[in-house]
Amino acid sequence: MVTKQEIVNSVPQRGFFGHPKGLLSLFFTEFWERFSYYGMRAILLYYMYYEVTQGGLGLEQSTANSIMAVYGSLVYMSGIIGGWIADRLFGTTRTVFYGGILIMFGHIVLSLPGGLTTLFGSMALIVIGTGLLKPNISSIVGDLYADNDVRRDSGFSIFYMGINMGALIAPLIVGTVGLDYNFHLGFSLAAIGMFVGLIVFWFTKKKYLGLAGSHVPNPLTREERKSVFTRIAIGIVAVAIIGFILIQLGIMTIDVFTMIVSILGIVIPTIYFIVMYRSSKTNADEKSRVLAYIPLFVAAMMFWAIQEQGSIILAQYADQRTDLSLGSFDISPAWFQSLNPLFIIALAPVFAWLWIRLGERQPSTPKKFAFGLFFASMSFLVMIIPAYFNGTETLVSPWWLVLSFFLVVLGELLLSPVGLSATTKLAPGAFAAQTMSLWFLTNASAQAINAQVVKLYTPENEIMYFGVIGAVALGIGLLLFFFAPKIEEFMRGVR
Repeated sequence: MVTKQEIVNSVPQRGFFGHPKGLLSLFFTEFWERFSYYGMRAILLYYMYYEVTQGGLGLEQSTANSIMAVYGSLVYMSGIIGGWIADRLFGTTRTVFYGGILIMFGHIVLSLPGGLTTLFGSMALIVIGTGLLKPNISSIVGDLYADNDVRRDSGFSIFYMGINMGALIAPLIVGTVGLDYNFHLGFSLAAIGMFVGLIVFWFTKKKYLGLAGSHVPNPLTREERKSVFTRIAIGIVAVAIIGFILIQLGIMTIDVFTMIVSILGIVIPTIYFIVMYRSSKTNADEKSRVLAYIPLFVAAMMFWAIQEQGSIILAQYADQRTDLSLGSFDISPAWFQSLNPLFIIALAPVFAWLWIRLGERQPSTPKKFAFGLFFASMSFLVMIIPAYFNGTETLVSPWWLVLSFFLVVLGELLLSPVGLSATTKLAPGAFAAQTMSLWFLTNASAQAINAQVVKLYTPENEIMYFGVIGAVALGIGLLLFFFAPKIEEFMRGVR
């Protein structure tokens, strides 16, 4: 068994802004992976509902919105599988590389003009590939540093910057090419982006990563492998056969599938909570913290339900309800997808400074979540104003969308990094990794529920749509703020 110190000693510890050289490899790998993913997402909705004569698939807009939400949900759910494969079979480095290959082929398939067949085939490849890559590449970053290395938090901040830089430029490039020239050409750029990321990873991992990510923490024995692979093979074949039969009988429609995912988005985290709470390995203090985590989980779900609609409902709003001309200059609706990472890059250092500045005076975790929900609710409630004063028949200023994205990013910076930190503190000792998976399920569950909610949006009912969702988020935020002292009691000393 390789020790943590042996892994750290195998990595060149200086060479990338004072950080291990391996951070350079992972920074640019994740940069290009996010470029490919967010570039694809910037134009995918339009590709689905644009008419065939415009190069799209001509789907109903409500169906396209629902597919986008299900897609995002499955991407986050698949991370559970990716973590298991890395822990039991391949280690994180090999799992990340295999995931990148699947993602690249997913974009290649989408770049081919094959209609719904290539769309769903591409989605399957990218969902599985992202599940293999996304959770595990962050784990490798942690392997670069000794446990007491003061550079660790700074290293993750640099890595997080790479994620947002890739997400920032992708809609500007892929969005422009996809909408102004050809959707499939845009998807091919996403494939090229992932290919570049794989090249960077392959040619730098041996020299810069050393043993990081190479060990398998809990490998399957030979007997276990045979049993597990047999079960997996039987399961895949059974699901494929049942799915084929249901599709042929007309039972498994897109609407039925999205409903199944929506139900799973509620059932899976519920099972997680029940198992952790009832486990004999969870002591009394940990049981109390599990209970404290439930309202935080619900609040995070509500937040992501709004934030993730930026690439669905607000993307549709940008395309159909927004005046995209600034003087003689035309804006692409896909460019609005760059606002979220732009504001995060600009504001993340401000929030990091603020928490240090406030020290012990900063709000508790439940109150930060409440403030995050307040800003998320405002990001939807402000979208009522142009429709209320000008109706839904006229185009609105793009600055309303800019304001909406700005407000939700303020909420994200209050909730997302705080949620990651709180998860590590509130997790029962025996369920540390599973609780981190549970945190990522807040997004998966939110998008699973969104798969039903986004079907309800039309330009004609947008006052009701934005108003109800914004009001629900505001209500949950107020309840969380009001009951924050009680939740803090259940957190048993964790602030």
